[in-house]
Amino acid sequence: MSEPTEPASEQPPPEVPHDPYSAFRIPSYRAFFLGNVTSVFGVQMQSTAVGWELYQRTDSKLVLGFVGLVQFLPVLCLALVTGHVADRFNRQTIVRITASLIACSSLGLAAISHWKLDYRWMYLCLLITGACKAFQQPAKTSLVPNIVPAEEFSNAVTWNTTGFHLACILGPAAGGAFLAWHDQPSLVYLLDFACAMVFVGAISVVKQHPQALLSTGASNRATLQDLLAGFKFLWQRQTILAAIALDMFAVLLGGATALLPVFADDILKCGASGLGIMRLAPAAGACLMGLAIAHIPKFEHSGRVLLWSVVGFGFATIGFGLATSMWVATLMLFLTGVFDNVSVVIRHTLVQRLTPNELRGRVSSVNSLFIGASNELGGFESGLVAEFFGPVAAVVSGGIGTLGVVAFTAVFAPQLRDYKKD
Repeated sequence: MSEPTEPASEQPPPEVPHDPYSAFRIPSYRAFFLGNVTSVFGVQMQSTAVGWELYQRTDSKLVLGFVGLVQFLPVLCLALVTGHVADRFNRQTIVRITASLIACSSLGLAAISHWKLDYRWMYLCLLITGACKAFQQPAKTSLVPNIVPAEEFSNAVTWNTTGFHLACILGPAAGGAFLAWHDQPSLVYLLDFACAMVFVGAISVVKQHPQALLSTGASNRATLQDLLAGFKFLWQRQTILAAIALDMFAVLLGGATALLPVFADDILKCGASGLGIMRLAPAAGACLMGLAIAHIPKFEHSGRVLLWSVVGFGFATIGFGLATSMWVATLMLFLTGVFDNVSVVIRHTLVQRLTPNELRGRVSSVNSLFIGASNELGGFESGLVAEFFGPVAAVVSGGIGTLGVVAFTAVFAPQLRDYKKD
């Protein structure tokens, strides 16, 4: 009799090496990324030119304050509608139409600037741009999971944020360079028109998953229940709600950028050149951190990493508030960008993965509303505290408040704290 053979030992499947460029191997994502970064680059150029032209023509700081307000108001007023539209109609079509309208708005700015029309017409163009962005943002954010596989989504989010911050660095610099060279804001507005049209062309060649097209589409009736579905879903999902609320309060309390001119002029005595360097620091930190995240495997304990990243953001904010040297302050601002980008990547990945496709538009709309509100109110909060207690107290107390929000979240949102990678 032959001896019984021993069962072969089971070999674990070979580990697939991490591919930091996996999302870019998908043609549709490459087109989306190129178009989106080009569009953001153009918007950043245009924002620089708009602020410069309005101040040159009016010599009024209040006029500059209205620029952000007229673009945020549509996001606030249309939050319920924009998310429903993103879930009811083809998101790719929404992005294409809104990008085209933004391009037309840039042409309007160019005409107003070239013929020296009443500057108040510029606000109408900016209002149109803000309304288009209010519809575009939830559709654009919800479109990414429909063009990349689930396993590549985190990598796509990482590159999206990296490209965004890179455009935020290069856009203002290019806008300033064009203004210095030609001294005509209308040229910058025409360049933004071209950038928007590049996005239109790029988004037109994107291909979505067939199942994504079939599963989108909210009720044909825009009932109040349909419009509030995003808020209801978030209220029932502690993990997502806690992640969004954590980011909102961290930005609301820990946002120091609104006070940068005060620090540059009165505290650090570094002037306009130092102000420019400090403004670039957070975006530079976020951009480099995005490159680093793309080259490392997924986080094993995403919830804890998210919480610790906000802790780092809080301490870096405190460090900036206490800095007595411009270079120390710049390093602290750089670190705020580093930690913030970790938070952004994890939060966006978490929100999109845990949200059903048919609700992604409405949830993304609520998310955009929270982020926009925290940015606008954060600047107001910092200015208000600085007015009564001084800029250093405003920044340091904001950083301490951020740490308190993290502690509260860690204790009362255990589902987020214990959330692991998918």
